[in-house]
Amino acid sequence: MTGASRGIGRAVAARFAAGGDRVAIHHRDSAELAERLRAELPGDGHVVVRADLTDPEAVRAMVDDAAARLGGLDVLVNNAGVYGERDAPHPVFGASYADWQRRWRQVLETNLTGAANVTWCAAQHMRERGGRIVNVSSRGAFRGEPDQPAYGASKAGLNALGQSLAVALAPYGIAVATVAPGFVETDMTTEHLAGERGAAIRAQSPFNRVARPDEIAAAVHWLASPESEWTSGTVVDLNGASYLRT
Repeated sequence: MTGASRGIGRAVAARFAAGGDRVAIHHRDSAELAERLRAELPGDGHVVVRADLTDPEAVRAMVDDAAARLGGLDVLVNNAGVYGERDAPHPVFGASYADWQRRWRQVLETNLTGAANVTWCAAQHMRERGGRIVNVSSRGAFRGEPDQPAYGASKAGLNALGQSLAVALAPYGIAVATVAPGFVETDMTTEHLAGERGAAIRAQSPFNRVARPDEIAAAVHWLASPESEWTSGTVVDLNGASYLRT
């Protein structure tokens, strides 16, 4: 799975390992965290792989390496993603034209094009044996991200990619589904939850809290199971009723 060294990815990797699966832990520049996770996972045979998802050839080499070391691929979880530069958002009336272009390239190349390339490469290994692909999107694809529009657009594109491939890959026994979390309690969100915005963020949900990574991992794990084939093409909201769509 991509982006597995921390946060949601770490929880998903742990969930699969606890179920007896061998996991390929992808990272871009978090080798220490990835190796630490590999050592902590139950079972054996887990591997660490690295690639910058904006580099198509690095993506192909990473996926092929993971498949070779695991003896094939049964499940792909597209979790890696960037939000953009939190201290430098890019609203239309607030970013220079150069910054606007740079942020769109940065975010889309990782969140959408990178995920599409990983998926293409992984599907080649699933073509004869079937498999599962689960994409990690965001409620931002539906409610909008006014200060980070590239992020919202990238996740909306990921939703559409998943639905297109659900149709294209079904004849090969490959089911594709997507989860769209809201705010999740991870090391990357600790500062926001502990700060002055914390109470307001929690109040977005009538449960007055945010999601735990293990809650997202449980949904991903089920969507990757043999029983989940008929969910192919769906986008599952995991936001604690903080945003309702029709």
